[in-house]
Amino acid sequence: MHSASDLRRRIRSISGTAMITKAMQMVAASKMRKAQEAALALRPFVRLLYRFQREASTRMGSYTNPLLEVRQVRKRAVILVSSDRGLCGALNTNLFRLAGQFAPETTVFVAAGRQAVQFIARTGRQLAAKFTYQDTPRYSDATAIASFACNLFLKKEVDQVQVIVTNFVNTLTQVPLCLEYLPIGEIKGLHIAGAKLEKELAELEKELAADKSECLFEPGPADVLGLFFSRYVNLYIYSVLLDARASEQSARMVSMKNATDSAERLIQDLTLEYNKLRQDNITKELLDLAGGKAA
Repeated sequence: MHSASDLRRRIRSISGTAMITKAMQMVAASKMRKAQEAALALRPFVRLLYRFQREASTRMGSYTNPLLEVRQVRKRAVILVSSDRGLCGALNTNLFRLAGQFAPETTVFVAAGRQAVQFIARTGRQLAAKFTYQDTPRYSDATAIASFACNLFLKKEVDQVQVIVTNFVNTLTQVPLCLEYLPIGEIKGLHIAGAKLEKELAELEKELAADKSECLFEPGPADVLGLFFSRYVNLYIYSVLLDARASEQSARMVSMKNATDSAERLIQDLTLEYNKLRQDNITKELLDLAGGKAA
C-alpha cells in the first residue's frame, strides 16, 4: 500500500503532465483548424483537376508525354509523407505498416517528414532523398518533391512512383493511403478512404468511357498538355501535403485530449485513495487517543 507522501508525489507529477498535455492539445487544436480549412478548400479544385486529367489522357490522340509512359515495374519509388514529430497516436505507425509491405530490394523511398526518415533508417531501406515541409505546407515544398520524383521516373531509374500518405476524413478519422502518382493516369489505391471515394472514382471512369465526344486542344496537344501535366504533378503533391498536415494536427489534438482525460481520471483515483488513507490514519489516531484515555 502506498504511503500518503508517495500519493501526494504522484498526484503532483501527474498534474504537471496533465498541464503539459492540455497545453499541447490547445496548440494542436489551433493548428488543426487552419490545416483542415486549407485541405478542404483545395479538394474541389483537385477533383476538377483530376477529372480534366482523365479526360485529357483518354482523348489526346497521337500525342504522348513521358510522364504517361507505362512500363513494366522492375523498380519503384515510394514517397512516404509522415509527420515531423510524434505524439499523434497511431498515425505514423499505420503509415509505416503500409510502407513495410513494399519489398526493400525493389523499392527506394523519398521521405517527407522526420518520422519517415527515421523509419527508413531504422528498417534499413533505401533512401533516395529526404524533404521537410512547413506546418502550413507551401507550394514550393510540393514542387521540390514532385521535381525529384519526376526526374527519377524520366531518367528511368524507377518505373513507377507511388505516394503513401494519411488521408484526412474528419477530426477523428485519418486513413492511410497508397496511391498511384507516376505514370500519370487513373488513381488506384491499395487502400481507399472509404467506399464513397472508391465509388466516385469508379463512376467517373465509367462516365468517361461512355462519352465518345471529341476533344480539341488549342493551340495544340503538346502546348496545352505539356504545361498541364507539369502543373498537375506539383498540385497532386501539394494536396497530399495539406492532407498530411490536417491529419497530423487532428490526430495530435485527439491524442493529447485523451492523454489529458486519462491523467485527470488518474488524479481523481489517486486523490480518492489519498483521502481514504488520510481518513484511516485520522481514525487510528482517534482510536489510540480514546484507548489511552480509557486506560
